[in-house]
Amino acid sequence: MSDAILLDIDDAIALITLNRPERLNALNYDLIDRLMAALDQIETDTRIRAVILTGAGERAFSAGADIHEFADSVRLGANTALRDFVRRGQAMTARLEAFRKPVIAAINGIAFGGGCEITEAVHLAVTSDRAMFAKPEINLGMPPTFGGTQRLPRLAGRKRALELLLTGDPFSPARALEAGLVNAVVPHDELMPAARRLALRITRHSPLAVGSVITAVTRGLNMAIAEGLQVESEQFAALVSSHDLGEGLAAWIARRRLSYRGN
Repeated sequence: MSDAILLDIDDAIALITLNRPERLNALNYDLIDRLMAALDQIETDTRIRAVILTGAGERAFSAGADIHEFADSVRLGANTALRDFVRRGQAMTARLEAFRKPVIAAINGIAFGGGCEITEAVHLAVTSDRAMFAKPEINLGMPPTFGGTQRLPRLAGRKRALELLLTGDPFSPARALEAGLVNAVVPHDELMPAARRLALRITRHSPLAVGSVITAVTRGLNMAIAEGLQVESEQFAALVSSHDLGEGLAAWIARRRLSYRGN
């Protein structure tokens, strides 16, 4: 991995660290590309059952897009800005959202702009009580472009989302919890242990079932209920002949410990 991304694997959990602390872990093009490459590596590594995503240093999870690099793309016109910035950022958040292994954000500091959009896209999030969130793109004269206009209203509701999107005002971890952006607020020193405990609560279960739940929820959110139920049925059908479902049923009937072999 490039120095822009650090990847450590321990006990079936991959820890990805956004590693530009001197720039508050701003999302430049190289960092985004390296993050996507790390996800590709993790996806095919059968040892890895969950992902924790955090930022380097004590100040920031990610301050959002690298504005200097983005400004260079804007100066080259709409086509270049869309290709290099918008599509790259949207591909990143879509990849995180649809990833078949659970991704848990550990928000260790400010999560502004694209950092907040990553938080919206991942499956679960735990935040330090020292963190701060914001949707500041309106201050630049633009809307969010990594999915924030779409995911935030789905999480928080239209009116709460619009207040955050239209004012650009920072908001607290407690407000993020209330809006559904994060699952828990913990003392700063407890952040990584809390994220790891959450990951371990998930990795004790069948990786095939975990992936099926993520896929059914992610795809179904954007569908009518009837279509979503069809996705749910398809995900179940794909598991009927699997070792994991057979083992789960046999263990339940015999009242014995599960023995999953992984995916």
